[in-house]
Amino acid sequence: MSDQTILPVPDSHGVNRFRDDPQFSALLRVYLDDALREHVQPILDDLGSRVGAELDDLAHDADQNPPSLTHRTRRGEERQTVLKHPAYQALEKAAFGELGLATMSHAPGVLGWPQVMDPQVKYALTYLFVQAEFGLLCPVNMTDSLTRTLTTFGSAELVAQFLPHLTTTDFDELYQGAMFITEQGAGSDVGQLLTTATDAGDGTWRLSGSKWFCSNPDADLAMVLARPEGAQAGIRGLGLFLLPRLLKDGTPNSYRIVRLKDKLGSRSMASGEIELDGATAYLVGDINRGFSQMADMINSSRLSNGVRAAGMMRRAFAEARHVALNRSAFGEQIINLPLMRRQLVKMLVPAEQARSVYMHIAHLFPHADAGDDVARQLIRILTPLVKFRATRDNRKVTGDGMEVRGGVGYIEEFGDARMVRDAHLGSIWEGTSNIVALDVARAAKRTSALDILVDYLTELIVEAGAAQSQLWQDLIDKVGAQMLLATKAENEWQTREAATALYNLASAIFMMWEAARMGDDQTRRALASLVVRHRLLPHDPLNPVQDDEDLVTALLLGEPVGASLADRAAL
Repeated sequence: MSDQTILPVPDSHGVNRFRDDPQFSALLRVYLDDALREHVQPILDDLGSRVGAELDDLAHDADQNPPSLTHRTRRGEERQTVLKHPAYQALEKAAFGELGLATMSHAPGVLGWPQVMDPQVKYALTYLFVQAEFGLLCPVNMTDSLTRTLTTFGSAELVAQFLPHLTTTDFDELYQGAMFITEQGAGSDVGQLLTTATDAGDGTWRLSGSKWFCSNPDADLAMVLARPEGAQAGIRGLGLFLLPRLLKDGTPNSYRIVRLKDKLGSRSMASGEIELDGATAYLVGDINRGFSQMADMINSSRLSNGVRAAGMMRRAFAEARHVALNRSAFGEQIINLPLMRRQLVKMLVPAEQARSVYMHIAHLFPHADAGDDVARQLIRILTPLVKFRATRDNRKVTGDGMEVRGGVGYIEEFGDARMVRDAHLGSIWEGTSNIVALDVARAAKRTSALDILVDYLTELIVEAGAAQSQLWQDLIDKVGAQMLLATKAENEWQTREAATALYNLASAIFMMWEAARMGDDQTRRALASLVVRHRLLPHDPLNPVQDDEDLVTALLLGEPVGASLADRAAL
């Protein structure tokens, strides 16, 4: 054997993902009341430990062993079964059963908390869980979102029939949810859907047609868009229907899974094609408002998508930082190399932007549900905004994280490659980037959401006591005007740039608002300054800005940023 010492590849396996992220605890002190925060802190700490080891191992095994579809029992009976690897089943039990992620927004008592849980807690747990497993969180979110849509628009009889199975943490009794929308010939143009619904005259409907991309295809319940016979063309002719997998007598409903998709990412979770052959379903809500009602479920899924993107970016940054702290090259610890430091900061900033935006939306949710129309309109525009920008940023951040680990990151053992593959789905699910950016513009044009957001950002920056308030107000006015301009048909080509500017501005102001509530730690204020300097203010690419090295060090190491250091980063 050679006497040469071989340095192992840096491996963060076993790290507690919650403890490794001190800003997370600091932000929860801003967004949660003390009693609830103290209750969930040990739960988050335990989950952080599991995410860094046990759950990450399960996620790797589930990704490497995707589900398969069988069409018959061994006795030759026609009964379709999606076979899931034991690792995925263990993840299901953790998310649905132990944590109650799909239930806590609808039933009291989950995780020992006597009331229905604050959405902030659900998203905090999701933010951590996704740092191990991405694919399963689609069925978790769809079950949660389906329950919300059913209780909002469904009849009392439907709610009474299905809600108990949707709001249990007993995994054996739980009904998982899905939504079947996409058709091969329609894609993002939902108004072209061809699936039909026929009134059976007994309180049920019969659905016929093909659905092209259905995640969690063997779910117990699915929300389906279909066109009632004789209804007008386009979106306004669509109805929303609840489709059970099994009929009341326990026999399979009249639809079949044609095949499972061989996907680039989220390989642990099954997605398939569905053929509906007169399947029994129940009308949900107003027959002429199916798409509008389904949009409630879609928007809930979009916010979850933004949360997952934020969590994945945090995992990618944490992995890259671990490598940089524990590897040397060219006689230096690589975290001290100028280009590596710059690359890490460029990963950290979008991760923190996404976190602040999703946490602020969650902060608004209870107000909206209590009837606050301002909060409702803010959520209406901020939800597609975070879905649009965070999922796109996630693709780059996870790619950069893989690059920091080098060639080892490109193989499947460390999880970097899995995150890169999974990240690309986020900007496709619930609307591609173009579609979601246009939805931001639609909210700005058809409602007062943009005006309300501009006023709200102004109030927050005043409340934060920000220095250079005129600069902030100028930015608010300019970005608001740019977004309004992009709503005009002739300026549609500007929509993505305008939405990006609005996202950057909102995230920076949310960070300033957070900083005003975090006492001596001014990390959020420093991050807001970086967002504005590098993403909103004009800059000359031939004369780049040099950020303060002491500030960069504090941000990369997760150390508190004092007021004097934040002042040095100020605009």
